[in-house]
Amino acid sequence: MSAARSHRRAEPGFRGAGPQDLGGHMTATRPDALRPLAGVRVVEFCHVAAGPFCGMLLADFGADVVKVEPPDGDAMRQWPPITDGFSENFASINRGKRSVVLDLKDPAARDAARALVLEADVLVENSRPGVMKRLGLGWDWFGERKPSLVYCSISAFGQDGPRGAEGGFDLTIQAAAGVMSVTGEPDGAPVKAGVPLVDFGAGLYAAFTIASLLARVRAGGAGGHVDVPMFATTIAMSALQTSEYFGTGRNPRKLGSAHPRNAPYQAYRARDGWFAIAAGNNKLWQQVCEIAGTSELLADARFATPTLRAANQAALRDLLEVRFVLEDAATWLGRFAPAGVPSAPINGYAEALADPQAGHLGLVRPMTLPNGVATRTVGCPVRLDGRVVPVETRPPALGEHTDAVLGRPGAAG
Repeated sequence: MSAARSHRRAEPGFRGAGPQDLGGHMTATRPDALRPLAGVRVVEFCHVAAGPFCGMLLADFGADVVKVEPPDGDAMRQWPPITDGFSENFASINRGKRSVVLDLKDPAARDAARALVLEADVLVENSRPGVMKRLGLGWDWFGERKPSLVYCSISAFGQDGPRGAEGGFDLTIQAAAGVMSVTGEPDGAPVKAGVPLVDFGAGLYAAFTIASLLARVRAGGAGGHVDVPMFATTIAMSALQTSEYFGTGRNPRKLGSAHPRNAPYQAYRARDGWFAIAAGNNKLWQQVCEIAGTSELLADARFATPTLRAANQAALRDLLEVRFVLEDAATWLGRFAPAGVPSAPINGYAEALADPQAGHLGLVRPMTLPNGVATRTVGCPVRLDGRVVPVETRPPALGEHTDAVLGRPGAAG
C-alpha cells in the first residue's frame, strides 16, 4: 500500500493535534497569538464546501464551531474517498467542529437551534436565499433579538436581485463569472480550474468579513448580516482580468499556462516532460537566454520588453523549446534555480506534499477519523509568530455532540 493511501487504527486516546475535547464540551481556552478566536461560538448551518470551509477557518483560529446537520447529514459525508465508512473529503474541511443533528422542520428542533444561536457570536449558513427565513432562523428573526450577532449568508448570487433566488455550484459560477473563459488552451474546449476556487474563495471572504465584524463587536459596535455572493467574490478575485477588460474594452482570452503581460512565463516542454518558468522582467529574461544558450534572442526586437515578449510569446516558446527538449526538466531546473530564475516542476499533489518546504511549514498533520482510523490532512497554512497554528484535526461523526451541546441528560462533557 502506498504511503499516500495508507491508514492505521489509532491508539486509544489519539485525536490528532489540537486543544479541543470533541467528546463533549470545549476545553478551557484563552485568546492568544495562536488562537485569537478562542471564546467565540459559531453555529454553522452549512453543507458541501463554501460554508463548511468558512467554518473550518474560524475553528482553526480557536472558535468553537457547532455544525448543525439534518438527520441524513451534510451531503459531503457521502463523497469519496470513503475510509471505513467515513469521507476524507468531508473530514478535510470539517475538522475541529462539533456535530449536532436537528430536523429544522420540527418546531422543537427549530427552537433548540434558535437557543444555540442566541448564545453564540456567529451564524454561518449557505442555503438558498429565503430558506433560513422559512425555517424561522433568518436574520429577520435574530437581528432584533441579538444585535451583536454576526449572521453570514453564503449563496450563489446573493440574497436579492434578479438572480438571487438561483442556486449554483463551483462549476456554474466559474462559468458565469468568467473564469472558464480564460482557463485552458486557446483552441481548447471550455475547462474549469482544477481547484474549487469559487467555493474556497467565497469561504475566505466570509471568514475575513466575520472576523472583521467580530472586531467591531468587541469594540462595542453592532454585529450585522453578511451577504457573500459566490458570483461576486469570484469576479472580485479576477481583478487582473477585469482591469484588462476595463482598460482595453476587450475580453481577456485563454492562454493556457502563459501570461498576458509577461514572457517567458509559462510551462515549457523538456526532453522528458514539462517545467515552468516565470521570468517576468528583463534581468530574468537575460538569465534565461544565458542559461538556455539563446543569447542571440536578446537582440531580437520582438523580445525587447516584457510586453513585446508577451505579444510574441508563441514564437518565443518555439525558439526556447528547441533548446529545452535537448535535456531533461530536472537539468534545466538545476540551472535556473541557482541563477534566481523562478522555476518549478509540474508537480502532482504527492510531489507537492513531499516537497521539503511543505515539511518545514508543517503542512501535513495527523488526523484521526471518528471511526478510529488514522490518516493525514493539510493543516492551517499560515504561521503566527513563527509557529504552526495548532489546529484540531479530528472531524465529527454525524450527531456526535448533539446531547452534549443541547445539555441533554447523560451527555458526556
